[in-house]
Amino acid sequence: MSTGLHARPRAREVGARGEAAGGDDTAPFWRRKPLARLTAEEWESLCDGCAKCCLHKLEDMESKEIAYTNVACRLLDLGTCRCTNYGARERLVSDCVVLTPSRIDALGWLPSTCAYRLVAAGKDLPEWHPLVSGDPESVHRAGISIRGRAIDERRAGDLEDHIVEWPE
Repeated sequence: MSTGLHARPRAREVGARGEAAGGDDTAPFWRRKPLARLTAEEWESLCDGCAKCCLHKLEDMESKEIAYTNVACRLLDLGTCRCTNYGARERLVSDCVVLTPSRIDALGWLPSTCAYRLVAAGKDLPEWHPLVSGDPESVHRAGISIRGRAIDERRAGDLEDHIVEWPE
């Protein structure tokens, strides 16, 4: 999969707590600060806009294995990959899971590309992430987002008919 982005120098490793080695104050915030110390604005900006977390998932009750579907929450704008009512999502969607620093490690269903998961594990953001590329469309051009691959839950029918492999 081609990202269409220009190559950039390899970023240096980030410590396990999300802090840059050597205490470099010029490093981006996600390399300097652990997730729990991010401001609300920094936290929100880590979201790359892929919307994979807004896909319905099914859990096998015996194996606890998670299966992704291509069915998106009814509040998701499938074109922009953003919630149409972000401030009220918890109230409007009873099973909406709000991401917080303390929950990241427990949410094993977050995709491997999720910036929250990457930073929590001490990894850097990929080149296609909007904070790195400077372009909010880069996540879509890189083929990371659900744009063009998901359907609205109001049209889906049985979720088991919509299990897909591509989110991971």
